[in-house]
Amino acid sequence: MENRNSNTKKWFTLAVLILGGGTVFKLPWLKDAFYIPMMDYFHLTHTQIGFTLTVYAFIQTFGYIISMYLADRFSKKKLMPVSLIGIGLTGFYLTTFPSYYEILFIWGLFALFAEIAFWPVLIKAVRLLGDSDEQGRMFGFLEAGRGIVDTVIAFAALGIFRWLGEGAAGLRGAIIFFSITMIIIAIILYFLLEDDEIKIKDGKGNKINKNKAAFEGALKAIKMPEIWVVAFTIFSVYSVYIGLTYFIPFLKEIYGIPVALVGVYGIINQYGLKMLGGPIGGFLADKKFKSSSKYLRVAFAASIIGMIIFILLPHQTLNIYVGVTFTLAYGAIIFTQRAVFFAPIEEVGIPREISGAAVSIACLVGYAPSIFAFTLYGSMLDRSPGMEGYRHVFLTMIAFAVIGFIISSYLVKIVNKKKQSQENFEANEINA
Repeated sequence: MENRNSNTKKWFTLAVLILGGGTVFKLPWLKDAFYIPMMDYFHLTHTQIGFTLTVYAFIQTFGYIISMYLADRFSKKKLMPVSLIGIGLTGFYLTTFPSYYEILFIWGLFALFAEIAFWPVLIKAVRLLGDSDEQGRMFGFLEAGRGIVDTVIAFAALGIFRWLGEGAAGLRGAIIFFSITMIIIAIILYFLLEDDEIKIKDGKGNKINKNKAAFEGALKAIKMPEIWVVAFTIFSVYSVYIGLTYFIPFLKEIYGIPVALVGVYGIINQYGLKMLGGPIGGFLADKKFKSSSKYLRVAFAASIIGMIIFILLPHQTLNIYVGVTFTLAYGAIIFTQRAVFFAPIEEVGIPREISGAAVSIACLVGYAPSIFAFTLYGSMLDRSPGMEGYRHVFLTMIAFAVIGFIISSYLVKIVNKKKQSQENFEANEINA
């Protein structure tokens, strides 16, 4: 009975965390459903949108250094609601359609709240919910659940955009909707999440300085090479994932998809695929491959082959549904990787008491492509308009996938070595 109650509590907590995780990035990633309207009404080029996201990523990446301390020092019950409220209030500022430099400032604030104060805390909380053999599924369900919340909220915003005429008023209405939703979810999280248990005494009963303990935990995590290998595996996945954004303008410019339909595709591409990729990735990692690291390596190989085939297709003469189907199928592969790319933190044996610091390091390196990749891909399109520019983007995605395949292969070796050492230790214990 106690085990059943514990299991129910675990899944309820995950559901609450999903609610926050599915809303936190709606405004920072406004381009997912409103890429073209952002260009039209914020008067931005591909490169400027890319640089806006680069500013976001720059603050995000170096902010994770602060997160190494914050994530293990303060409770999720406080950090997560404060983050969502901060994003919501900043969103109201965005409705004034500010200048380009003000937009850069706004996206810096988004990074502060969403990435530094929210995301590492969420990942730490999910890791601690599941046992070692549940990590793939826990993160898979997180990704799938976020996809459901993402899709519902994004389609609602798109509906408001269309209802208000698909112009400046529509974009402003969608942003206001996102902002209000953030604040409501923040209130829900505050009342439903439990406080984290932060130790105030060590094993000998001595009082612990919580600031010192968090700092020492961060230093311990930094010195563990396994964390860095996991981090660079995430780096490779995320570099390819960023390229999915450019399927959106690609289908409009090369295949001629209408703007409203492009918005629908963007929601499915960035959010709907989470619902598919999350559980599939988690299931394959835990049940089929018995290892998230092994699954990541296989998925990298599939993404390399898939993109090579895609580049060779005669896009100018293909039916629109072929382009849509192929890009969504490719995106699904990447989302299965995204669903489980934090799971190897458990697999390589990172101590749970430094989970926050470990996740922050993984985020610092793993999400670093946001600093340069959006600007890189966007500048390729501005410099070489049309199919040539997109071909450059797709080739670069292949290069990152190749790097990921190499790093994940090394990660598998680390995991196998750890597993063998554990088996030898257990065998010696039995013989003794």
